[in-house]
Amino acid sequence: MRERILELAGEQFTRFGVRTVTMEDIARLVGISKKTIYQEFKDKKELVCQSFKCILDKDKQRLKFTLDDGDRVIEHLVESSKTMRDRLEHINPIAILEVQKYFPEAWAEFESFKKDFVVKDFYNVIERGKELGYFRPEIDSMILAQLRVNQVSSIFESGLEGRTGHEIMTMQLELMDHFLHGIFTEKGRIAYKQKKETSN
Repeated sequence: MRERILELAGEQFTRFGVRTVTMEDIARLVGISKKTIYQEFKDKKELVCQSFKCILDKDKQRLKFTLDDGDRVIEHLVESSKTMRDRLEHINPIAILEVQKYFPEAWAEFESFKKDFVVKDFYNVIERGKELGYFRPEIDSMILAQLRVNQVSSIFESGLEGRTGHEIMTMQLELMDHFLHGIFTEKGRIAYKQKKETSN
């Protein structure tokens, strides 16, 4: 029941905004009483925090890059692009603004995800890519990983008023493409282009 509540709450919050969706709305959609929700979550603040944590956990599983002997760097970059596209295409920018402004505990989950997962994951991707000849060998992997994460954050911190999820997605994908072509070797550019074409 808890998982079902979190799944539906996450869908509703990202689609319509956090403040618009009430506990009554979620109870009705799940097919339970509001009292049952409060048996699982003490208040809406906890539900918002846990539902966004659940979304981020799913993204972690989808994006996790494991260092091994395989050559999966380009696949990981393409998968990251797809994950970003899927997430941003289906999120209402208002939801992000509301979480930033009214739900600091939930926003802390985003900040932790960015610092403790995304930076480290992308650092590993760059390091492995340098070993395989996809990225320029002289670049500083940690600085570049932090720069990329800051690029993603900059759009959300520069104001989302009046922007659609599609517009934000387009901006983020353009930034990612620009970033990658700045650190690719020729081998990396060719491999990335081929992988994107075959995965579309």
